[in-house]
Amino acid sequence: MSTLTATPETPRTDPVAPSRPVYRVTGRRVLSSEWAKLWSLRSTWITLGLGLLFLVAFGVIAAGHYKSDLGSGRHLDRDFASATSVSLSLFGTNFAQLALGVLGVLVTAGEYSTGMIRSTLAAVPRRLPVLWSKAAVYGAVALVVGTVGAFVAFLVGSRIVSGTPAAMGLGHAGVVRSLLGAGLYLSLVGVIGTALGALLRSVAGGISVLVAALMLVPGLVSLLPSSWQGEIDLYLPSHAGESLFALTHDSTALSPGAGLLVLLGWTALALAGAAYRLLRSDV
Repeated sequence: MSTLTATPETPRTDPVAPSRPVYRVTGRRVLSSEWAKLWSLRSTWITLGLGLLFLVAFGVIAAGHYKSDLGSGRHLDRDFASATSVSLSLFGTNFAQLALGVLGVLVTAGEYSTGMIRSTLAAVPRRLPVLWSKAAVYGAVALVVGTVGAFVAFLVGSRIVSGTPAAMGLGHAGVVRSLLGAGLYLSLVGVIGTALGALLRSVAGGISVLVAALMLVPGLVSLLPSSWQGEIDLYLPSHAGESLFALTHDSTALSPGAGLLVLLGWTALALAGAAYRLLRSDV
C-alpha cells in the first residue's frame, strides 16, 4: 500500500508587464496637436502661399499702375486719385482674405469631411478645447502671414511710388497702425472661417457663407435705399475691418477701435454658434 504525497505547487512568477504612462489632456498638448495637424496638410502651405502672394502681388501691381498713369499724364482712376502708399500696398487685402478665410474653413470642416474629427474628439472628450485650439493656432498663423505680407507689400510699393504724391514711409503717422491692422483683420477673418467650418461642418457650406458675408452681402446692401446703407454698411464684417487698416477716417466711417469691436463681435458670434453645435450635436 503506497501513500501519495501531495507536493505544494509553486506559484508562477510572470514578468510584470510594464505600466503605460498616463497622459493628461492639457491645453498645451491640445494646442500642440492642432499645430502639428495644421502643418501636416499640403493645403495649408498652398493656401497660405496664395494669401501671401495675393497680398504682395496685387499691392505691387496697384503701385506700379499708379506710377505708370501718373508718369504718362493720363487721368487717374477714381480709386487712385487720393491714393497713398498704404492704400496701394493693401490693395490685395480683399483677395488675401478669401484665401485665408477658406483655409480657416478647411481647418475644421475638413476633419468632418474625412471623419478624423471622431478621433480628435475621442482624444479630447471635453470638445470645446479643440475648437479654441484650432481657432487660436490658425488665428496666430494668419496674423503672422497677414502682417508680414502687409509690411512686404508696403516696403516694395513705397519704393515704386517714391517721389510721387502717394509716397509715404513707415515713420508717417498711422502707417504702422494700418499695416498691423491689416494683419489683424486677416487673422480675424481666418478665425471666422474656422468657426463657420465647425458650425456648418461642410467645406462647401462654410466657404459659401464666408464669401457671401465678405463680398455678396455688401453688394446687396448697395441696392437698399441710401438712407439705410449708412446704417448697415458700417457694421458689416468687411467694412468694419477696413476701418482697421484705413489710414484716414471721415465722419461716416468707424474709428479703428470701433471697427475692431464690431469685428470681434462677429468673430465671437461665429465661435459661439460653433461651440453650441459642437456641444449639442453628435459628430
